This record gives sequence, C-alpha cells and structure tokens, in this order.
Amino acid sequence: MDFYLQPTLQDDLVVLRPLSPDDFEALYAVASDPLIWEQHPEHNRWQRPVFETFFQGGMESGGAFLVLDKATGAVAGCTRYAGFDPVARQIEIGWTFLGRQFWGGNHNQAMKKLLLDHAFLFVETVVFYVHKNNFRSQRAVEKLGAVRVPMPEELLAEKRFVESVRFEMRR
Repeated sequence: MDFYLQPTLQDDLVVLRPLSPDDFEALYAVASDPLIWEQHPEHNRWQRPVFETFFQGGMESGGAFLVLDKATGAVAGCTRYAGFDPVARQIEIGWTFLGRQFWGGNHNQAMKKLLLDHAFLFVETVVFYVHKNNFRSQRAVEKLGAVRVPMPEELLAEKRFVESVRFEMRR
C-alpha cells in the first residue's frame, strides 16, 4: 500500500487539505505575525521574502497541508509530512505553525492526531525535529506522547539537525 502524503483529513475541530499555490496570501496573513517565530531558529520567517521560500518548500515537498478551523473556515496555519522512508517505515511531521488565536487550544493536537492516525496506516515511526530553544513546540510534541530520543550520529553531521532535538512516536 502506497503512502498518500496529501489526503484531506478532518475532525470536529480542523480540516487539513493539500496546500495550494492559491493559499499563499491567506497563509502569509497568519505567518506575518513576528511573535509566531520568536522561538524559531528562522526568526524572520514573518518577513514576506523569507516566508515565500518556506511556502515554496512546502509546495515542493508534496506533503504540505493548509490547516483550517472547521467552525469558521479561517486559516489556522500549516504543517507537513517529509522524509518518508519506506524501508525504515518512518516519516517526519513538522514545519508546523499556527496563528496565535489558535494557541493554547486543541487545534495543534487535533491536526497532529489526524496526521499521526493517517501516517500509522503506513509507517511504524513518526519523527519530529524541534529546535533546541523552541520550548513551546517541544512541550506540544511531548503532549502528543512523543518521546525525546538521541539524535542519530549521521544526522548530527547535517546542518539542519545541529541545533535540533529529536522526538519519536511509534505505532
């Protein structure tokens, strides 16, 4: 069975649908809040040119989702799957952000549960990489039940992972 990376997923709180080029302006309206990025290593992602690069990466990934509040239809943020490894039966969930009006509620847990439930149809392990200083995201991942694990040596050599901590969830 092939892992379909961009299904439309929904529950009573959120709708996750494949990210589209037409979503840029609405998503940037959410992402343009500098406070969203204050604990992120790319603190300036709220700036349009930096966000354009992030958005383009999401489009190219083939696994990015627009997150909508189901009750209002408002854009809540985005998230994505990445790094699917069919041999290791593993995938990463990340690149997630939510507008501040959705912080402290259940939107993050709802969208991650949808992503996890879908992923665990195809993989044994879901991985999350979080910047070492992004304590808000670390707590959110731990609330999902993910466990902090040592970073594999081969990843420590990659620039992307030098300042990250790794969390895993197993089916």
